[in-house]
Formats: sequence, C-alpha cells, structure tokens
Amino acid sequence: MKYLLTLLPLFLIGIAMQAQQCTNMTDQKKAAEVAVWDTYVTRKDGRVMHFDIIAPSSQRDTAVIHGYGRTFLESKSQGGQPLAAKECRFCHVRDLLPLWEDNIRRQGYFILEMENCD
Repeated sequence: MKYLLTLLPLFLIGIAMQAQQCTNMTDQKKAAEVAVWDTYVTRKDGRVMHFDIIAPSSQRDTAVIHGYGRTFLESKSQGGQPLAAKECRFCHVRDLLPLWEDNIRRQGYFILEMENCD
C-alpha cells in the first residue's frame, strides 16, 4: 500500500503531462488549418471571376473575409463589384500549404485565383 501511495503522485503527474501535450498538439493543428471561402464575382465585363479566399480557420467574421475579397477585387480593377454572402461562402477547412503561409502571416489571407482573375 505504501508503495502505491508513493507511485500515485508520479502517475497523476504523468497523466497531466500527457493531457497538456494533447492540448498543445490540438492547438498546433488548429494553427495549421485554414478556412476556404469559395468566391464568384461578376466582373465589369460580364465574365465571372472564381477565386478562393484562404484565411486562418479561426477567422469566421464574414465582414473581414468579404473585406479581403474586396481588396483583391480592387487589385484587379474590379472594385465596386458586389461581394457578399451570395458571392462568397465558407466551403471547408483544410491544412495550411507552405505556399500560402507567408501571405497569411503578412496580410491575414491568401487569394487562390482560379478563373477569369486576369
């Protein structure tokens, strides 16, 4: 019995350390995940632009996401085109790709151009 009482604190400390490691791994996984927002905007010439707005998965404020899209549209001389919930919807969460990491760290998002983004 005395032997068990001596080992019990060590056992409990071990369990606590494992729980902390699991929490850290979960936090790291979340930090390495991004949300993909599927976006279709009608250009001034009538063609439809298709691009994804990729942002940290923790960023769920649609006003912020739509602001990222509007900034992108301005950079493509398409400012003023409608971009709201109808044009831009949350699609899924995925792992962060190294290609996107620098832009996301620098400006908060990455734009993946897919169609008619010239």
